[in-house]
Amino acid sequence: MLRILHVGVGPLGRMIVADLHERGLGEVVAAVDASPEIAGKKLSELVPGARTKAIVHKSLDELRDWKSIDAAIVTTSSSLESCAQTFRDLLMRGVSVVSTCEELAWPRLRHEKLADELDLLARENRGRLLGTGVNPGFLMDAFPALATAISKSVSRIEVVRQQDASIRRIPFQKKIGAGLTEAEFASEVAAGRIRHVGLPESLHFLAHVLGIQLQRWEESIHPVIAERALDSAVGAIAKGRVCGVRQEARGFDGAEVRIHLRFAAAIGLADPHDRVVVHGNPPIDLLWKGGVPGDGPAHDGDDSPRALRPALACALADRAPRPDGRRAPAELRPGPSRRISRR
Repeated sequence: MLRILHVGVGPLGRMIVADLHERGLGEVVAAVDASPEIAGKKLSELVPGARTKAIVHKSLDELRDWKSIDAAIVTTSSSLESCAQTFRDLLMRGVSVVSTCEELAWPRLRHEKLADELDLLARENRGRLLGTGVNPGFLMDAFPALATAISKSVSRIEVVRQQDASIRRIPFQKKIGAGLTEAEFASEVAAGRIRHVGLPESLHFLAHVLGIQLQRWEESIHPVIAERALDSAVGAIAKGRVCGVRQEARGFDGAEVRIHLRFAAAIGLADPHDRVVVHGNPPIDLLWKGGVPGDGPAHDGDDSPRALRPALACALADRAPRPDGRRAPAELRPGPSRRISRR
């Protein structure tokens, strides 16, 4: 079993720790969180059922036995710049890192110089750095890409993610602007504080793996306005106030949209679902009724972040071939189609 250092023991971090222990995927042997309310506590007090004796440390500098750590999971921030020093400290020790930092899903889009620095640091110290998660990392990029594995050709791809944010964590509800006025929402968007972090990263992820050469791309962000009074984890939302966000990203080849991603999350939003439409040969239309919440109660009442499981398993598990080179069929990874056609 992998011995895991977990950095960031907030709501999402606790879900992942619980899931690791529930599945037997890894044992959290050390934990770090700078919050004064969390540092110093036993991890088992914060995550009921976690079979660990780990104490949450305030910083990485407090850790002594690095040889007992196989890999690290970092769940602290959506911003690559905010996470960068943590990544540096871990990679310099040769520790491989998996992070839910959304901008790490395609880091060169916004932070090319920093991405190159971290890549070099990982190579020099024989570490790895992987950005993954429910979204970005799976539902709007990896999953649609793998859906094209049976395609002879792909001309265009559309991905829709529509969520009822009522069951999501308080940080997520704040991130989509729940409860704000339209003017406050516009101000927060302009400051970069309200948006689904990772949508353009998913766009470029898909373009890369499908071999689509984007000439340009664009993004739009608009509020969802409450048509009636609503209750939320951040408080009551009056009719006429913002209850969520609609965001789109489009990738163009000339005047033609080749990739179109649509994300909507709002308190009480009707018809939650995830959908992938591949225009190609053969045409593909995949509908995930009810959608997949990134956190909060899943459909059967399990609070664990289910969609993060395969990503963590692939990122952390030992995938080395057997000594004789054989691989079981279940061990083979499907690849996306790279036969791109123009209509």
